[in-house]
Amino acid sequence: MTATPRTAPLLVGAVCLFAIGAFAGDDPQVAIAVRARPAPVRPDFRIQSDLVLIPVTVTDSKNHAVTGLGAGDFRIFEDKREQTLVQFASEDAPLSVGIVFDASNSMTGKLDKSREAIQQFLRFANPDDEFFLVEFNTKPHLTVPFTDDIGDVQNRLLMVQPKGTTALLDAVCLAMDNLKRARNSRRALLILSDGGDNHSRYSEAETRSRVRESDLWIYAMGIYEPRVGFRSDVPTAGEKLLRGLAEDSGGRHFAVMNLADLPAVAARISLELRNQYILGYRPANPHRDSKYHTVRVNVIAGRDLNVAWRPGYYGTWE
Repeated sequence: MTATPRTAPLLVGAVCLFAIGAFAGDDPQVAIAVRARPAPVRPDFRIQSDLVLIPVTVTDSKNHAVTGLGAGDFRIFEDKREQTLVQFASEDAPLSVGIVFDASNSMTGKLDKSREAIQQFLRFANPDDEFFLVEFNTKPHLTVPFTDDIGDVQNRLLMVQPKGTTALLDAVCLAMDNLKRARNSRRALLILSDGGDNHSRYSEAETRSRVRESDLWIYAMGIYEPRVGFRSDVPTAGEKLLRGLAEDSGGRHFAVMNLADLPAVAARISLELRNQYILGYRPANPHRDSKYHTVRVNVIAGRDLNVAWRPGYYGTWE
């Protein structure tokens, strides 16, 4: 099987799936043996169209990254058929990250902690990382193009003043378009918003379809008012939207009910992105059928696990 280097992002790009495991890692009675790892393999998501690459993050019950796992700790299934792992690596590869920042009027009184959250996220940046900033209210704007100087982003955020309505979906689409120009193969969007969309041209269905066909992960921090009463467990429309975007990409959604928790959540996201296992397999039945293929990842470590991952990918390329 051959392919051009860019291969329609959907067997190589959109196949880049993300799984998250939750472990009771701080329990002194439970330990994971550290295994010798093979030499790191730096993945290039655009070279081998038949190679499915899966970045995997494993965390314990306190959201601390679990390291030291080996290839034998993972099982991968595509369309319910188990696949053979052909690559395994654990490394902190460079990231290209788009920050999607809510600057609408509803963010009044929330900007200080929001700026602090982005600062904490950027604090763990590596020299080869790059970032850009999309601010949105009534319309989205690319206010900081790709840069490896985190000060550019931080200084711009100091100038943000809340105003206007919320064009969240338009902002996500603008950020996805800009992310196509990234120099790194590992790409993510970090969304910080306090609510749903009320002023976008793009629909939720259109945006989520684009996310599913993309080669990026979305991490969403949603700032919500604490809910009380018998319907306190019912998510708002904004929460459903952000959760759906994150899950479609293989990323994660964090519901923040207390503004004071926002910086810690942002730091946790940054560390998760930098503590990944890279798993690779070649599908037993390579696809050229334009159909959606489901993928499942299991982590085997001798205890109960909660695993989340990107639902699948489209088996097409140019």
